[in-house]
Amino acid sequence: MIASMLVAFGVFLSGFVINEPAPYELFLVALIGIWAVFGLRLSRHIAPLIVLYVTFNIGGMFSILTMDNVKDTPMYIAVSLFLAFTSMFFAAIIEADHRRLLLIFRAYVAAAIITALLGILGYLGVLPGGEVFTRYGRAMGAFQDPNVFGPYLVLPALYLMYGLLTGTLKAAPLRVVGLVILALGVFFSFSRAAWGLLPITMVLLVTTMLIKERTGAFRLKILVMTLVGTLLLVGAIIVALQFDQIADLFSDRAKLVQSYDGARLGRFERHAIGFLMAMEHPLGIGPLEFGLMWGEDTHNIWLKALMDYGWLGFVSYVTLIVWTLVLGFRFLLRERPWQPYLMLSYIVLVGHAIIGNVIDTDHWRHFYLLMGIVWGCIALEMRWQSRLRAEARMPTRPLPA
Repeated sequence: MIASMLVAFGVFLSGFVINEPAPYELFLVALIGIWAVFGLRLSRHIAPLIVLYVTFNIGGMFSILTMDNVKDTPMYIAVSLFLAFTSMFFAAIIEADHRRLLLIFRAYVAAAIITALLGILGYLGVLPGGEVFTRYGRAMGAFQDPNVFGPYLVLPALYLMYGLLTGTLKAAPLRVVGLVILALGVFFSFSRAAWGLLPITMVLLVTTMLIKERTGAFRLKILVMTLVGTLLLVGAIIVALQFDQIADLFSDRAKLVQSYDGARLGRFERHAIGFLMAMEHPLGIGPLEFGLMWGEDTHNIWLKALMDYGWLGFVSYVTLIVWTLVLGFRFLLRERPWQPYLMLSYIVLVGHAIIGNVIDTDHWRHFYLLMGIVWGCIALEMRWQSRLRAEARMPTRPLPA
């Protein structure tokens, strides 16, 4: 129980990353180290996660060799490798005991609501010193970037939405309040990636549940509650838009293509240039070099993998994402105690793979947590299947005469 509570506290710290190294990293370094001493077990079921993440970071190490001045890039790769270790750690401890998933999700929800409130109150100017929780006129909570803050809130929002659709009416008011806070946090982040991620994942969740649940009454309940929840969220946003400052920033951020996207040497042109450069640099050009060269980071996780981790890193990363999504999809609808957690994490991971086309998710701590949860559930399913096969091979005792 103590070990599980420490894990939950570590997840809670993921919502507060104003400075680096953040308390999250410092705490997990100690926790993983202690757990390793007392018997952290990495099973063969999560071997693909381990091998591919390690290979990915080896690609980054090779990429450093191409640089004349390595600067701080060894530390960058060290952080990448550590975050990969956190993913393996979460997968391993979830495989060891699926009951930890409930603590992990509850801790994540608590952290998300607190950091969302900090962002909302700071943005509205009602919190003394609240400007520290905003940047560029956008809410960022206890994060360094609104574009990370917004997507961070999506998984707990989906978890509360799932609870509303499947839970009791007694707990519904608290879940509604929490969901509204998280949705407003996403809205005030003015992150287009988060704006797209939240509705896409909500639609995927409802669609998945409609496929999974066969009874007409339950399907009707899902549709009615989804409609009511959508109307409430839209209503809250409409109220927020009555304020000129919010409406002006919204109208600017709501444009699908910003000036810095389609302009000369804008985001999309840099993508094209970067992919052409990758053909001539199989080892990459070195971590963070693309941003120094062109004035802006890659804003594309696939290009990021090519530039910072070379062809080896790119192939490893793409293989890991495809492998994860294929295996997760196979196990998505099987009736298991961990199925809701797999479903929610898988859907949000799919969303992150999509927004990775326009944003870097390389050092997003919650992305590695997502990978760990999904692979932990995959490992649980594989163990379940191994046990069933072992039981099927056991000889049956003949009935007494």
